[in-house]
Amino acid sequence: MPDTLTALDAFNARSPAEAEQELLACCASRAFAAAMAARRPFPALDRLVAAAEETARGLEWADALEALDAHPRIGDRASGGGREAAWSRQEQSGVEDEVRAALAEGNRAYEERFGHVYLICATGLTGAQMLARLRERLGNDEESERAVVREELAKITRLRLVKLMEGER
Repeated sequence: MPDTLTALDAFNARSPAEAEQELLACCASRAFAAAMAARRPFPALDRLVAAAEETARGLEWADALEALDAHPRIGDRASGGGREAAWSRQEQSGVEDEVRAALAEGNRAYEERFGHVYLICATGLTGAQMLARLRERLGNDEESERAVVREELAKITRLRLVKLMEGER
């Protein structure tokens, strides 16, 4: 595992466009990537991660939706060979095949209700836990659900940013 300080130093030294491109792998909102690239340099990984979580939580809703567009449905297998697809497959590894059909049905209901993909930080959760949370969240009003989505986006962004700094592919 590469030294995170070295990775952070390299990240801080990148051009704004290069830094934004890397950040888009963590959160696919151009507003997020631009804001984070502009806040460099970061003196330590914990400061970078804290800034990323704050930025993700504070995204305008249209920018959050842009980030959501890059996330596969929970239970769907991400395709492609890029780092984001690999991370998504890893994050959703707790989805058991027998739960996939129920998640597909829940995803349809969620998307019909809220107009966007159901987002949850899946790392460490079983498919049954993700399904239970999906069903709970179907009872949220629009404003409450947007707050939950931003929080989940911040968690995912944090995990992916740490992976990025640790050189995971």
